[in-house]
Amino acid sequence: MEPFFNFSVISDNFTYFMIGRFPHGPLGGVGLTLYLAVASCILSFFGGMILGLLSISRFRAVRLPALAFINLVRGMPLLMVIFWMYFLMPALFGKVAENNTVIMALTLFTSAYMSRIVVAGIEGIPKGQTEAALSTGLSSWQVMIYIVLPQGMRNMIPSFVNQFVSLIKDTSLAFIVGVSEMTHVATQINNRTMAFPTEIFIFIAFVYFILCYAFTSLSRWLEGRLSWSKAM
Repeated sequence: MEPFFNFSVISDNFTYFMIGRFPHGPLGGVGLTLYLAVASCILSFFGGMILGLLSISRFRAVRLPALAFINLVRGMPLLMVIFWMYFLMPALFGKVAENNTVIMALTLFTSAYMSRIVVAGIEGIPKGQTEAALSTGLSSWQVMIYIVLPQGMRNMIPSFVNQFVSLIKDTSLAFIVGVSEMTHVATQINNRTMAFPTEIFIFIAFVYFILCYAFTSLSRWLEGRLSWSKAM
């Protein structure tokens, strides 16, 4: 009697699942998924910080465009942002690698959400600290950089990690523009074998679970550490 599941397709293609054709070809699979997620997360961290600070500026000419951009991006599906970057960036800059268009789309989309995390972290700092710092002669930007942001980061970090977990799952949408991340590689193998779709996508779901669970555990650990340091 044949087994209900046959996971030999996973062992036979394990290297391709993990890194695609690298080092003899482009990176793919799990390796490319992590590359897209990490690159987008790093860029989104800085993008979210900048957008968050601009959106609470006291100058309307700065605040209103930032808020308009944030609300516009947050009101669009990520898939549409990916399509926009996929067609817009080559039109503006010439030939652009598909990986870079996806990274830019994920960065813009995630930055808009991270900006609200930044604002919430800043608003969680008692206003008395800002007023006390201003009374010492510091400028508004010095107060923000040296007093408010360092304390606000304590509240932002767990949410940033949670956003990174979501970003790992969002990379699966790169499949739609032909980027060989994990879902695209799974589809290629499934189309080639035409016999083990259940086994292939169970394995992909398991890998996503492991990646997301690892970073969710990191978020919980950070929350515990930060709560402990607050108590001290």
